[in-house]
Amino acid sequence: MWLSLLRDGHCRIASALALVTLLISASSLEAEEIGRWSVDHVVQMALEKRPEITAARERVEAARARPAIVSALEDPMLSPAIDHYPFDVMKTEAPAVVEDTNAEVEPEAMPASAAVDNGRYDWSVSIEQRFPLSKVLTHRRDAAVADISKVDAEAERTALEIELDAVSAFYMLNEKRRMANVVNEQIQLAHQFISAASARYSSGNGNQSEVLRVEVEVARLESSLRALQEEIRAAEAMLNTSVSRAPDAAVPELVLPELDTPIPPKESVVTTALARRPELRIGNAEIARAGADIKAMQAMYAPMGTVRLGYSSTMAEGRGAMLMVGVSLPIWREKLGSGVSEARAMERMARADFDGMQRMVKGEAIAARNQLSAARIQYVSLRDDVVPRARRLIAPTLSAYSSGQGSLLAVIEAAQALWSVQAETVMAETALGLSWARFNRMTGITKESPL
Repeated sequence: MWLSLLRDGHCRIASALALVTLLISASSLEAEEIGRWSVDHVVQMALEKRPEITAARERVEAARARPAIVSALEDPMLSPAIDHYPFDVMKTEAPAVVEDTNAEVEPEAMPASAAVDNGRYDWSVSIEQRFPLSKVLTHRRDAAVADISKVDAEAERTALEIELDAVSAFYMLNEKRRMANVVNEQIQLAHQFISAASARYSSGNGNQSEVLRVEVEVARLESSLRALQEEIRAAEAMLNTSVSRAPDAAVPELVLPELDTPIPPKESVVTTALARRPELRIGNAEIARAGADIKAMQAMYAPMGTVRLGYSSTMAEGRGAMLMVGVSLPIWREKLGSGVSEARAMERMARADFDGMQRMVKGEAIAARNQLSAARIQYVSLRDDVVPRARRLIAPTLSAYSSGQGSLLAVIEAAQALWSVQAETVMAETALGLSWARFNRMTGITKESPL
């Protein structure tokens, strides 16, 4: 029994240790993955850190406050006033001396100068409010609401441009690093050529010029590698700038997505572009604003109303209330008609711009899809067919040369063919990644809303 319990305890301890080991390995793998940058991670950093995004969001917030501003009534006018102050009155003769000091003097017998001396005058306090007798404020609010849609679409367009900029910098850096790896492989292969040429020269089957010829290739490749190191630093600075980091900050390893995925059909691409491109949303918002401006200008034919209510005090009547109701007279019909004509012309312009933008969006989406298809064909062909063929050519050519049957020229030509297609493959990979980025831009696909 004790043995069985001991065995059970050991099994549980072993299971716990295995679980801990698995968790540690998973956490280390996760940490390793965090230290590598993918395209989505780069885009997320750009959208979170670029100040252009912050400015666009604040612009949207400012636009959202605009409808309440333009649809509000004018501020009321509070008007304290002295309506009549008698400073220039005719002097009257002083009244006769009255023997009876207890007698009262009638108010009508008091001279005018006495009223001035007592400080009496007419005064009033009123509040006035102007308001339109039409729906002009509602139409102005509709125009401001259309501006919100426009500014929001402009913010989305800014995000698409920033995403394209970050992805382009990502693929350019990846190209430089991949090219440096290819050059390193080429240098290693060239050193094998040097060993083979030196062996033939030592055995008397070759000459020293062959060794020197291969050394020239090695020197050329090493100089290309040194230049690539500087280009890598420049590409890293551009990528850091595109995600709002310090230009000289270290950039970890890059992880490419799967690039040879199927391409959506043309009809789906056009439909997606017409639904998601922010430029079309901007055009729709401009049409809506122009329509609201037309209604606002037509509403200006209606008069403005004014109501004034106040409290007053006069020397003759004493305290009382005031009420005034008035309307404006929009008699300058030519000015009002010109305003309506201008608003209608702006609407026609907005509709024409929208129609042109629709055609441009369709053309750009189809062109981006065709360019993506061409880039994919080129990359897949080089990766799956051309590069393997070029690699298979190296081994028999080098073996024949090492055995004294081939020539150095054939070896170098085979190597240069391999190096050429390797470089083309790296550039084709970059072209395919950039084509995907442009395709997403032309169809309005973002990281948050994939196709």
